[in-house]
Amino acid sequence: MVTFTKHTAESAPEESKELVAKSVASMGRLPGLHAVMAESPSLLNAYQQAHALFMETSFDKDELTVVWQAINVENDCHYCVPAHTGIAKMMKVDDEIIDALRNETPLPNARLEALRTFTLQLVRDRGFVAEADTQAFLDAGFTQKNILEVILGYSQKIMSNYTNHFAKTPVDSVFEKFAWTRAEKA
Repeated sequence: MVTFTKHTAESAPEESKELVAKSVASMGRLPGLHAVMAESPSLLNAYQQAHALFMETSFDKDELTVVWQAINVENDCHYCVPAHTGIAKMMKVDDEIIDALRNETPLPNARLEALRTFTLQLVRDRGFVAEADTQAFLDAGFTQKNILEVILGYSQKIMSNYTNHFAKTPVDSVFEKFAWTRAEKA
């Protein structure tokens, strides 16, 4: 079994030290995911940039959460589901949305459900979403720009979900209370 290093500000490779400092400055601590990613300065840098860019999209806090958590749950990410639960709570996303995403139950409105459905189709079909499904997404009030923004969100989540799968990153203590196991595996 490969054991990944969970770096600190001191142990991080020289090229990652500034990126680690950026994580600590913005979050008040070094998240376990970032501590693992620090082994590859390129990955940590790309992840931080993808996150910042996704936060700047036209999606509101609920929509950002739907994209992140739909992917996290689909990819069965033991680390990201609790982390994004805590993040959603900090962003003041309604608990009904948070719980529906975690439990894979219907979202409280058709627009958010259309976003989750499209996001999951994009993931499951590896970007080959059927024309009718794409049109249903657009008919729900989304745009071509939103299609591209979902791709950006997925790009960010691939980096984090897959890193956590390999590293088996322990859930940060601040998010342990939001621990998650997919319902069918519980």
